[in-house]
Amino acid sequence: MNDEELRPAWSEQFAPESLRELAAYGPLAGITPEWAWGGSTGAGVRVAVIDSGIERDHPALGDSVKGGVIVELDDEAELGIRVDPDEDIVDLSGHGTACAGIIHGIAPEAELYSVRVLGRNMRGRAMQFAGGIDWAIENGMHVANMSLSTSKEDYLALFYDLADQAVFKNIMLVAAVNNIPAPSYPSTFSSVVSVAAHFEQDPFTYYYNPHPPVEFGAPGIDVNVAWLDKQYAVNTGNSFAAPHMTGIVALIRAKHPELTSFQMKTVLMACAANVRRMPM
Repeated sequence: MNDEELRPAWSEQFAPESLRELAAYGPLAGITPEWAWGGSTGAGVRVAVIDSGIERDHPALGDSVKGGVIVELDDEAELGIRVDPDEDIVDLSGHGTACAGIIHGIAPEAELYSVRVLGRNMRGRAMQFAGGIDWAIENGMHVANMSLSTSKEDYLALFYDLADQAVFKNIMLVAAVNNIPAPSYPSTFSSVVSVAAHFEQDPFTYYYNPHPPVEFGAPGIDVNVAWLDKQYAVNTGNSFAAPHMTGIVALIRAKHPELTSFQMKTVLMACAANVRRMPM
């Protein structure tokens, strides 16, 4: 896959003049980045990183990792999966640590929880993924970062149900969209914050796309990320755009815990760079 295939056109054409006028002069005018997350560190917000695990002692994470679980297939368990404590809290591939490092860089006082559903080869089963989301819902998480997805329609109803449960409990699900032009779940669901990559590097510069299913674009091209064995790497993909939005969501949630998931999406839209930027 080349850069052009990954590169969405996150230009001002995605925010029509009516949206920019609404943000500048209408009822959304007071919703600014300063109002939304100014001064926030993410303190008190619990974030589940549903991925390949997290390298707990990576220097990019400080002491932000507060716990972890492993979701395994188990034919003898209810629903065919079991959830075990991850006593060591390790990452099997580096991918989860990369996402966790991005979130911590934006929301340094958010509490991160490793929910390992992927193995060393970055493979996992849809039921493990679903089990990870279910654990986040049932264990008091406020935000879940999902830089993974499934394209199997057999699990569509299951993921719809989980997404609904998250909304009812006011848990924000943030999902990377597929790196190839094909639908993936649950990123296509309207209750989920769906994210693709753009080329800018400023972690707080993100764009709103009023033409779903992809709603937001965030940094994800040639991003310097934490990796295995206390190392760092430069990576590209929608996987690394999602945690940028997760970090911002954590900041907003810490400052405005009263906001519902629906209201949170409105705030994200109003603070997007291409919505707030008035045409020349």
